[in-house]
Amino acid sequence: MKHKDGKPITQPDKNRIVPMAIIFVVLCGFSFYMGGIFCSEKSTFAFVNSHKSIESPEGSSIASLQIKSMSFPECSSDYQDYTPCTDPRRWRKYGFYRLTLLERHCPPIFERKECLVPPPDGYKPPIRWPKSRDECWYRNVPYDWINKQKSNQHWLKKEGQKFLFPGGGTMFPNGVGEYVDLMQDLIPEMKDGSIRTAIDTGCGVASWGGDLLDRGILTVSLAPRDNHEAQVQFALERGIPAILGVISTQRLSFPSNSFDMAHCSRCLIPWTEFGGVYLLEIHRILRPGGFWVLSGPPINYERRWRGWNTTIEEQRSDYEKLQELLTSLCFKMYNKKDDIAVWQKSPDNNCYDKLARDTYPPKCDDSLEPDSAWYTPLRACIVVPDPKFKKSGLTSISKWPDRLHATPERISMFHGENASSFKRDASKWKKHVAHYKKLIPDLGTNKLRNVMDMNTVYGGLAAALTNDPVWVMNVVSSYAIDTLPVVYDRGLIGTFHDWCEPFSTYPRTYDLLHLDRLFTAESHRCEMKYVLLEMDRILRPTGYAIIRESNYFVDVIAAVAKAMRWECRKEKAVNDNEMEKILICQKKLWYSSNKSSR
Repeated sequence: MKHKDGKPITQPDKNRIVPMAIIFVVLCGFSFYMGGIFCSEKSTFAFVNSHKSIESPEGSSIASLQIKSMSFPECSSDYQDYTPCTDPRRWRKYGFYRLTLLERHCPPIFERKECLVPPPDGYKPPIRWPKSRDECWYRNVPYDWINKQKSNQHWLKKEGQKFLFPGGGTMFPNGVGEYVDLMQDLIPEMKDGSIRTAIDTGCGVASWGGDLLDRGILTVSLAPRDNHEAQVQFALERGIPAILGVISTQRLSFPSNSFDMAHCSRCLIPWTEFGGVYLLEIHRILRPGGFWVLSGPPINYERRWRGWNTTIEEQRSDYEKLQELLTSLCFKMYNKKDDIAVWQKSPDNNCYDKLARDTYPPKCDDSLEPDSAWYTPLRACIVVPDPKFKKSGLTSISKWPDRLHATPERISMFHGENASSFKRDASKWKKHVAHYKKLIPDLGTNKLRNVMDMNTVYGGLAAALTNDPVWVMNVVSSYAIDTLPVVYDRGLIGTFHDWCEPFSTYPRTYDLLHLDRLFTAESHRCEMKYVLLEMDRILRPTGYAIIRESNYFVDVIAAVAKAMRWECRKEKAVNDNEMEKILICQKKLWYSSNKSSR
């Protein structure tokens, strides 16, 4: 056959069509088979019969996930204090420079554990608050190193089956109460509600933060997992807020201008080294007008230098460098007596406006987001507070407890949010918490102490629980809208976190975990199985999880929880919202039968 122009038309080769078709079918079949294997290996969850529906009581049809049967083995007993992202087993992969090995280094997905972390042999339900502040069961935190090394400083002592906490510390061997009394004399704002939130860098066993609780000050006690074995675990076992962390090469996981006070009691952080980046980070997270308290080298070097294995000339030089750096950051000496020195961050921007362009450290440029704090590298520059927020400084913000209910100025950062929406949110959470207390009678009693709101917005749950004997770690997703500044402006505490990774804490450190549609928000990024296994790791035996979730996820969560040896029940949401359910789960207490490595 030819075209009109006389050129021949090329016919398809029929002999080639059949083999090519066969090859195409074989490849499609092979891809389908491999995809099935990959999916079954990637996750225990299977989107099977996704067209199938569940009939609600009202007769509405709601799509659901189906799940294959599963079970999780026990981890070996040497994983009883497993902290995946700060695991000493992996330290050799990272350098000692600036102690980067102590920062978060999470294992890749193919190295993550799919087993249940066991409690130590002889583990008991923790002693209840407030008695727990002074004692804990030895078998719950069975570590002797810190007891032997710090016994002369009265950090803790072992008596019988318990660790006792006398309230001593390196700089306050006579007791933390006397130490804080002196501090209050130097900083009157600690007495009148002006200071509400604090951070303790290098916290020991958190005796300073524990003492401040009775004085109306809520402290985040921060320490790395290092040779001071289990500092943070001791703190949380006592019922005192704490988190694993270290000032090294990355920003701390807190927003800017948040803490009213920062404290270092011989924490041995080299404040003036590496361009002053560590002190610059303290400056970033301190609220305008906030206080930085330092005790230990080089404070009071004239009397103390002989006990520091140094010379008076070296200590004088260190003190002068520190004072020079603080002045360049617009801090002013506020008060000083004996071993305690207090500086105050500039309450306004007048000092920063006067800084010359060629001064060091320079002001950060606009490309560096002040609140970016999730794996954000430290930079040797000054984060200048946003001048449009004139009521967020310590001298302007409401005093505690009025601060809890006053509309935070920084809520204006979010489109459409204002005083009315803030009050509606607060009212909503009062209703939710009242409902939760009916579902879990232990909530609101001293049977539950350490609480985590895993995906808060404005800290509504924590605010509604303020009058109860609990404290709440408010977690804001590093991928969500950054509402954590508002949480701090209310006088509450919290941290950024990505739930695709393990949290910075020890196992068995929380009595109650609360989730509000976390899987609806994050299941496209985070594998549900690993999030739930992480919840099991950090939840104490006999502790609870309150899971508010859409009907689409509830059955899957309940099935995984059963595989983790949890007992769960479904409850109706407030106002009988048919689109969501509340899953109330309780973790069982069990002991390891597995001594082999896994």
